[in-house]
Amino acid sequence: MLSAQKMEKFAELAVTIGANMQKGQEVVIRCDVNCQEFAHLIAKKAYELGAKQVLMQWRDEQLSRLSMLHADTETLCDIPEYTIQQLQYFIDHKCCLISISAGDPNIYKGCDPEKLAKVNVASSKAMAEFRKATMSNYLRWTIVSVPTAGWAKQVFPNDPVDVAIDKMWDSIASIMRLNEEDPVEAWRKHIATLHRRADFLNAHNFKYIHMTSANGTDLKVGLAKDHLWLAAEEMGQDGLKFTANMPTEEIFTAPHKDHVDGVVKNALPLVNNGNIIDGFSLTFKDGKVVDFSAETGYEALKGLLSTDEGVLHLGEIALLGKNSPIAESGILFYNTLFDENASCHLAFGKAYPTTVKNGNDKTKEELQEMGVNDSLQHVDFMVGTKDINIKGVGFDGSETVLFVDGEWVI
Repeated sequence: MLSAQKMEKFAELAVTIGANMQKGQEVVIRCDVNCQEFAHLIAKKAYELGAKQVLMQWRDEQLSRLSMLHADTETLCDIPEYTIQQLQYFIDHKCCLISISAGDPNIYKGCDPEKLAKVNVASSKAMAEFRKATMSNYLRWTIVSVPTAGWAKQVFPNDPVDVAIDKMWDSIASIMRLNEEDPVEAWRKHIATLHRRADFLNAHNFKYIHMTSANGTDLKVGLAKDHLWLAAEEMGQDGLKFTANMPTEEIFTAPHKDHVDGVVKNALPLVNNGNIIDGFSLTFKDGKVVDFSAETGYEALKGLLSTDEGVLHLGEIALLGKNSPIAESGILFYNTLFDENASCHLAFGKAYPTTVKNGNDKTKEELQEMGVNDSLQHVDFMVGTKDINIKGVGFDGSETVLFVDGEWVI
């Protein structure tokens, strides 16, 4: 475990740098029951900093597994009205959201992939308005993680549970800059560095990004009209800054939904809906997945790609170097929040409207005309190998080298 002092600093980061909670604001903590102790610490810190009220949205992944194994599909797809009303309450009251992502990567292992896919679609439809509120930055939100037994054993399978958890805490402390004398200030400096690179990319206004790797990746990712590269700290619609992902190392924007061509292969496993998908390859033509394969989790990938038409297109391209603290740790976390910050990545599905100029003021049709993708899903997958080379290509055909052998050169 971390020292009490470092745990306090971690909770403070989540409330301040992460969600940027304001005095008198309601706070929602969303997490599994396994994370109860840290959730209570965040709640305590939020109240100390002036929260009006802290609300808990508990999940229970073990119960979710039992339901997936034993309840019928129709029942699971019938999302209770009270669940939707609760999410609407969060929107109506402009709560700030703090999620703790710490699930067992294998929680749905052995479950029916077709049932999982159908339930995921039903849940995504029920949460459409809530997802819109977060992806448009109407609500300020952040995601952090703490070790749990199931997750730690996946990452360190040869260690006893208590040792595995301690190793996870050591890694998270380093990655989250909790070992710094002033973690809040350390985060502010880190955020400034990321924004300098985003400014460079925005100044060049590339037509597309070309990614190549020795594993067979050769992909041209066109960029949406009036795209914006964003990094770390984002602006809420209320004019207040927040940091959605902690940790974060990425600089990201919106691909053009119809201008992605070539082949891309994953660099790290994807954990989606409690299933591990690995050794997968995707072929794009005119922005759409036209062929795919997977050595592990093929049915899970197939289910994901059958969600809707939009999931066959890309909603995000994110760039980060191989020397990020997470990559340098050498640990495969089987958790997208961490693994996506160890590797350049793409995302199936919906794009953030904030990644194009005045995106929150555009209609759905206007965004699509700009090339901004829409979907019920937004699922990141990692493609940045240690030897990846990346160029930005301008509208005049000029090329700017951005990455050589997996690391920034700008």
